[in-house]
Amino acid sequence: MAEKYDIAIIGAGPGGYIAAIRAGQLGLRTVVVEREKALGGVCLNWGCIPTKALIKNAQMVRFLEERAEDFGISVTDPSASWQKAIERSRRVVKRMNRGVEGLLRKNGVDVVQGTARISSATSLEVTPPEGDKISIQASNIIVATGSRSRLLPGLVADGARVMTSRHAVTLEDAPSRLVIIGAGAVGMEFAYVYNAYGTEVTVVEMLDRVLPLEDQEAGELVAKHFAKSGIDIRLSTPVQSVDIHEGGVKVTLGGGKDGQTDVVEADKVLVAIGRMPNTEGLDLEAAGVAVSERGWIQVDDHLRTSAPTIFAIGDVAGPPMLAHKASHEGVQVVEMLAGLEVHPVDASFIPNCTYCEPQVASIGHSEAAARSAGYDVKVSKFPFIAIGKSIAIGEHDGWVKIVADAKYGEILGATIVGPDATEIIHELVLARSAELTVDDVAASIHAHPTLSEAIHEAALGITGVPLHI
Repeated sequence: MAEKYDIAIIGAGPGGYIAAIRAGQLGLRTVVVEREKALGGVCLNWGCIPTKALIKNAQMVRFLEERAEDFGISVTDPSASWQKAIERSRRVVKRMNRGVEGLLRKNGVDVVQGTARISSATSLEVTPPEGDKISIQASNIIVATGSRSRLLPGLVADGARVMTSRHAVTLEDAPSRLVIIGAGAVGMEFAYVYNAYGTEVTVVEMLDRVLPLEDQEAGELVAKHFAKSGIDIRLSTPVQSVDIHEGGVKVTLGGGKDGQTDVVEADKVLVAIGRMPNTEGLDLEAAGVAVSERGWIQVDDHLRTSAPTIFAIGDVAGPPMLAHKASHEGVQVVEMLAGLEVHPVDASFIPNCTYCEPQVASIGHSEAAARSAGYDVKVSKFPFIAIGKSIAIGEHDGWVKIVADAKYGEILGATIVGPDATEIIHELVLARSAELTVDDVAASIHAHPTLSEAIHEAALGITGVPLHI
C-alpha cells in the first residue's frame, strides 16, 4: 500500500524544506523526497552558504594583506590556505545540513531519499538509491526541484578544466589563472574570492556592464574596485569558443566593441551565465502540468500549476531565481492549503543581493527601469563617505540610492552599494512592503552612528535636504 500524505514535496532545497517545516507546524502530514543524500539543496550545499563562507575568508585575507596597517596591526608574512578555507566552508555546510535534518524531524516531516516521478496528480513514484520503488499518495504535490547551472552549447562541465559554481566551492587548489564567463552575481562573487587567493582572474561578459540586473552606477563602482584588485573585466565580449587541452583552456573572445578577437589562456574556466530549471524526469506533461518553452513550470499567482493539485515553487517556477523567494513561496502554498489567508508574491518586493566587496543590494525598480516604465521620479543618492560609522570602520565607498514617485513619495525602488548593503537593504524592503513613503522613512529616528543613517539621509534628499552633505 502507498503511504498517504496531505502534502508531498519534491526537493529539499530552501523552498522544499521550508515548505515542509511550515506544513508540519500546521499539522499537515508531509513527506519530502530528495535525490541527494544531503538536505538543503544547491543553496545550502553548493551555492549560497559555502560561497558566503569563502567570501568571509577572502575578506579577511584582503584585510590582512591590504588594510591591517591602517588599523595599527602589524602582520609579518601572512599566509592564506585555500585548502583550509574550503574545509571551513564544508564544515559550515555540514552543520547546516544537520540543522535542516533536525528541523524536519522536530516537525514530524518524513524524508525519503530517491528520485521522484509524478505518476498522477496525487501520487509519486520514488526510485531510491537501493531497493524497490516506493509509491506515495498525497492530496497535494509541491514541485521544488530547483535549478542547475546553464552551460554554453557543446560545453561539458568536467570539474577539471570546465567548472560550474558547484565545482568552484570544492576545488582543492586555487588555479593560477581563471576565466569566468558571466558577470552576474555568481561570477562576480567567485572573481572576488579567487582573486583574493592569488588567482589571475579574467571576467568575460557579453553585455556592456557587470551585474546587469542592478543599477548601472552600482555595477560601475564594483567594476572599478575589481579593476583596482587586478581583475581583468571584458565587457561587450561574447565567447566564441572554449578549447580544452592538456595544459588548460583557451578561451577565444570576439565581437567586442572593436570587432577584434582575442585568446585568453587559463588553467580553468568557470561558466556563470545563469541557471536552468530541473524538470527532466518528473513526467510533468503526463500529469497535466504545463511547462514554458524555456523549461519553467507555468503557475498562477498562487503557484498552482495547470493540474489543480500540483504546485511549483522556487527556481523551477521561474525568475527571480533566489533562495529567499523559494522559501517565501513554499510558506505561501502551504498556508493556503491549510486554509490561511495569503497574499501572492510580487517579484518587485523581493530583494536582490550580491555579496562581493563592495556589496550590492536592491529592491524594486532601478532608476532607469522606473523612468522606462513611465514614472515621474525623484532620485536621491547619499554617499557612505558622509556617514560617521563608515569613516570609523574604514569602509566608506558606495552609496544609498532611493527612487521615489515624485508626487506621492511612494518608494519605487532602491539600490545600496557599499558596506553591509545586503543587511541594511531590509529597512527599505519593509518600507516598500508596508507601503510607507519616503516621508515615513525620513521621519524615523535612526541610531547614530550606524550605516543605516545613509538610508535616512537618502530619504531626506527626496523630502527636502540631507543633513550631512
